[in-house]
Amino acid sequence: MKVSDVMSTRVVSVGPETPARKVAETLLKNGISAVPVLDDDGAPIGIISEGDLMPRDETDRDARRDWWLRMLSQGQDVSPDYLKSLTDDRSAREVMISPVVTISADADLIEVAELLSSKRIKRVPAMRDGKLVGIVSRADLVRAFAQSSRPAAAEPVFADGSEWPVASAKLQELGKKQAAPPAPHPAIDTAFSAAAFHNLAVHHDEDEALHRLEEQHRAEEKHHKEAQQFLATHLTDEAWQRMLSGARATAMKGEEEHLLLRFPCEVCSDHGRAINAPDPSWPETLRGMAAEIFLRWKTELRPHGFALHARVVEFPGGVPGDVGLFLAW
Repeated sequence: MKVSDVMSTRVVSVGPETPARKVAETLLKNGISAVPVLDDDGAPIGIISEGDLMPRDETDRDARRDWWLRMLSQGQDVSPDYLKSLTDDRSAREVMISPVVTISADADLIEVAELLSSKRIKRVPAMRDGKLVGIVSRADLVRAFAQSSRPAAAEPVFADGSEWPVASAKLQELGKKQAAPPAPHPAIDTAFSAAAFHNLAVHHDEDEALHRLEEQHRAEEKHHKEAQQFLATHLTDEAWQRMLSGARATAMKGEEEHLLLRFPCEVCSDHGRAINAPDPSWPETLRGMAAEIFLRWKTELRPHGFALHARVVEFPGGVPGDVGLFLAW
């Protein structure tokens, strides 16, 4: 199987002179975490991820105070205290990572898997004749592997089983070049011996590993869908008041913190790594409603002594899962 068989051909890109703010809006609008930068000939000269848009230097971060919250507000009113310096006049050329690693669209999947692993990257542009024709990611590889391991679907028939394909259709199928039958699975030695028992254990482990991979793929698809739905949802005044009412009820029970929001770690620009560390800069990774809650807390609740904590609340398979925002007093 080749890269061209699994890559995403709908590629969103930006030009080298695109303002950084427009790049960020492109990422948010399309629900993606990185975008290639193309020259006038359509060749990639760099790539920009969400992390590249975040100020790295503390001084720079202070100078561009919470600019990312303004982007996430998507035109909604934001406190004037934040609007004074929420700007970013850099271009894509200034923030992109270059040179960009690429791979041929005709390369084998094993080759792209080795490239992603050796370079420690999540995605790579696919090229053909010097042009960008697609993007292949680790998720594409997992999806391809899972699908290739599923049994072929049975030939469809009518619900009542009374009508079958007509003879002409059958003859037409017989006239086509028949594909070679799949190679049979190696027979499992069931003899009473240690080697036979070892073979049984190996086959069981392989089946279990495949099952875990498919389960992981389904979970990733579910989390991705939930993350997209979450990013499309905004914090309303009514929802905010319900959260505060819930916090008051929690305090009346003698507890000292209340879960305001639970969301997939994929919503964070770094998939929850800063929160799990924990890194003091974790608020900069928030997106969607989580970022809006942080803004409301910062402007309305922090002056009254309330604290806001974030932590990973589950670790499926040993990796960060959902994240919780907790209001503490």
